[in-house]
Amino acid sequence: MADDTRVTDLIRLDHDWFRGKFAALQQARGDDAALPALWKELSDRLEVHAAAEETLFYPRLLKDDKDSVDDTQDAIRDHNEIRDGIRDSEAHAIGGEAWWKAVEAATKANTEHMEEEEAGPLREFDDFASPDEQADVAAAFAAFERDHAGRRGISTEDKDPDRYIEEHAPG
Repeated sequence: MADDTRVTDLIRLDHDWFRGKFAALQQARGDDAALPALWKELSDRLEVHAAAEETLFYPRLLKDDKDSVDDTQDAIRDHNEIRDGIRDSEAHAIGGEAWWKAVEAATKANTEHMEEEEAGPLREFDDFASPDEQADVAAAFAAFERDHAGRRGISTEDKDPDRYIEEHAPG
């Protein structure tokens, strides 16, 4: 990874990938043979991306930006809504009406999350993080996503936003 890579750019690239995969999923509607692999790849990466943000990005954002508490709590709630949609989808037959309803809930939560994150926390981090810090967090973020691909070794349980802040916000 180049030394000038910013974690915020990696997150934005993931967001673009998510948008493309959600569109591909919609295009595959009715193709029950294609849906399982598409959804597995997408839902796994959503889970890993959320875990990477919660492990690396949001704790760092909280360190320098006192106004980021609300943004961070909102992001954790969004991640929980995305996880809930994924979990709900797993309880239904792929391609069925209930499955699509769960997928659409995850899609909506993820779309809103990406838009909020791109308008706020990512810009804020760009403003205060040094190039070296951006690069360090980017390298850790990329390694986290690689090491945990397929949901390996991560919790997919919802997190309490208030407890998260207590654990990660500086004293």
